[in-house]
Amino acid sequence: MSELAEKVQQDLVEAIDNDDLVLPTLPEVALQIRKAAEDPDVSISALSKVIGRDAALSARLIKVVNSPLLRATQEVTELHTAVTRLGINYSSNLAIGLVMEQIFHARSEVVEQKMRDVWRKSLEIAGVSYALCRNYTQLKPDQAALGGLVHQIGVLPILTYAEDHYDLLSDPVSLNHVIDHIHPLLGDKLLRVWEFPDMLVQVPRLYLNFKRQSAQIDYVDLVQVASLYCHQDTDHPISRIDPFSVPAFNKLGIDPEDKAMCADLEETRTMFY
Repeated sequence: MSELAEKVQQDLVEAIDNDDLVLPTLPEVALQIRKAAEDPDVSISALSKVIGRDAALSARLIKVVNSPLLRATQEVTELHTAVTRLGINYSSNLAIGLVMEQIFHARSEVVEQKMRDVWRKSLEIAGVSYALCRNYTQLKPDQAALGGLVHQIGVLPILTYAEDHYDLLSDPVSLNHVIDHIHPLLGDKLLRVWEFPDMLVQVPRLYLNFKRQSAQIDYVDLVQVASLYCHQDTDHPISRIDPFSVPAFNKLGIDPEDKAMCADLEETRTMFY
């Protein structure tokens, strides 16, 4: 590891421990959606109204409901029907996940591009996690998608830090090294601060442990297998991991020869775009 990467890593870990690192806040609309969804008496109309304050988010949810995996006989064209179709918990979880895009923005073009890449990959992994969850487990697909959307959330504070430290920004090798080593720790911290449920808080911290043995299938397993799938045939280090050596992959019992399943996964890669 370069001297720079080591120093930055030390500074960041210290800042995390002392609560000195500026962490991004959840978008206001996400907080409002969560508050509405936590009300046991909330109606579909009331939740639709809160989600509807964000036009781009409403359009995304309608698009998700019309995606191949969920498509019904008739196309859904308005938000109320989309929320009715998905249900309150489902709609709110997906909406909170998708609205995260608002915090993936930067001042500099280099960082902006990097953030966009991270978000795009997160959308892909969320779609595949969703499909795997539906096809192979009894877990909740909306939570699996949310796990995919936030699994790299810890990269954000590091990129924001890099914007203010040009020596790090101009040294991509060191920057990538710092990201790889610290984003799981930061992701864990961020999701705790945002009061996410424990089963999702552990996703950023554990999804890169490809030797991990879970007592039963969980959301970490799903995000892990989705990562393997979405990085295959790329130059990412994850692409070099043999899926059959990964306990989560074997536990799901996926048959790589199942053409219908592969087509399904391929289709869901873009389900949240």
